[in-house]
Amino acid sequence: MKRAELIAQIEKKKSVLCVGLDTDIKKIPKHLLTEPDPIFSFNKAIIDATVEYSVAYKPNIAFYESIGVQGWNALNKTINYLNQTYPEVFTIADAKRGDIGNTSKMYAEAFFETMNFDSITVAPYMGIDSVTPFLAFQDKWVILLALTSNTGAFDFQLTEDESGEALFERVLKKAQKWASPEQLMFVLGATKTEFLERVRKAAPDSFFLIPGVGAQGGSLEAVLTKATNKDYGVLVNSTRGVIYQASGEDFAQKAGVAAQELQREMAAILF
Repeated sequence: MKRAELIAQIEKKKSVLCVGLDTDIKKIPKHLLTEPDPIFSFNKAIIDATVEYSVAYKPNIAFYESIGVQGWNALNKTINYLNQTYPEVFTIADAKRGDIGNTSKMYAEAFFETMNFDSITVAPYMGIDSVTPFLAFQDKWVILLALTSNTGAFDFQLTEDESGEALFERVLKKAQKWASPEQLMFVLGATKTEFLERVRKAAPDSFFLIPGVGAQGGSLEAVLTKATNKDYGVLVNSTRGVIYQASGEDFAQKAGVAAQELQREMAAILF
């Protein structure tokens, strides 16, 4: 997907919502367990109920890997359904891959060619040769971990040198030499509210994937007033705040209501 297509969808839906599909078979409604593929049935219902309000979907690959072949089959069905039914939405493989050379190339082929995701999350700490294999694919995106929402981010990402520049800022500046904002995004945790403006200053033209709003305590208003740019420049992820709103047969309807509420908040601030 091209950057202009993503921006056009944001403007059409008046939304920067990304729905996280961290689908846990232990948490989905019990009545779905009699389905031939409970995980895909859950995902399909969530997607259909929320796609009017969402511009992106982000399956967390670990939730599918954890149950083996059944999970991979459900993931493959999910991405095929998105690509065939809603080709306008932006898809993110939240895989956090990080290796070099041929291994990175194989990861890229798996998610970009075999599964046809639009983007993949990648860890930057092995340097340029762990990232460039993913950048070889036209109209595909790398979403590089920059400043994450977890407590452990303080262990490394926020350490500063003698000039006061944090490690995450050095990562942002270096990575922008590898690719343009047409192909490179960054992960920015919403719970790091005090750093939103610093991250935007370090990467003024880039899109940010922002988890941590809602259940993790991040402020949607702070994100949308401090981290956006002229092209909106953010995809705000919500997972538990959307997909696990109910455990009965109305689970998808309740997810749709939650997504609509987030979209309304976004529209009121951004448009």
